[in-house]
Amino acid sequence: MSKPESKPERKVVSRDDVEPVCWFGEEGRFLLRKEDTGGLYSFYQITTRPGSGPPPHVHETADEAFFVNKGRYEFEVGGVSEVVTAGTVVFGPRGVPHRFLNVGDEPGELLVIATPGGVENFFIGLSELVANGRPDWTKMQELANEHQMRGFQPPPGVGGDVPGPPPGVRGDVPATAHGTRG
Repeated sequence: MSKPESKPERKVVSRDDVEPVCWFGEEGRFLLRKEDTGGLYSFYQITTRPGSGPPPHVHETADEAFFVNKGRYEFEVGGVSEVVTAGTVVFGPRGVPHRFLNVGDEPGELLVIATPGGVENFFIGLSELVANGRPDWTKMQELANEHQMRGFQPPPGVGGDVPGPPPGVRGDVPATAHGTRG
């Protein structure tokens, strides 16, 4: 186990006080960032619209745990796919291909822990890359590589237009891209 980068301090965060970052039908709120946990982990909420979720990908150096807080999701981890509902946790270990898809009829919510911390920097970088609404998939792949991710590619059916945020989500936040199906 690695040592924290610096000693974490007590922090209390209200979800609604965290500025959301939106990407292809998803919204992320980074509640605890790498800096807040001494680099040990990031903790965030993802809200996804029906039919949204990332394409298959691999984190070479990070583990992720997804807690389904609301909705129905199809998760595929290591080639095994199943539909899970609220109250379920799914573990995606480093080096193992995974994806998820909101298969419900309404926006769903996931709480995610990624360890070590820092995945928020990937999403922030993506928001800058697609601020004009037209994703540059080559630059997104380069950014994914910088964050030790692979398999990042345009999902099926996604062209150059960036879909809006899920219903009830602010639309004035720059879009980023993690992926959407459909």
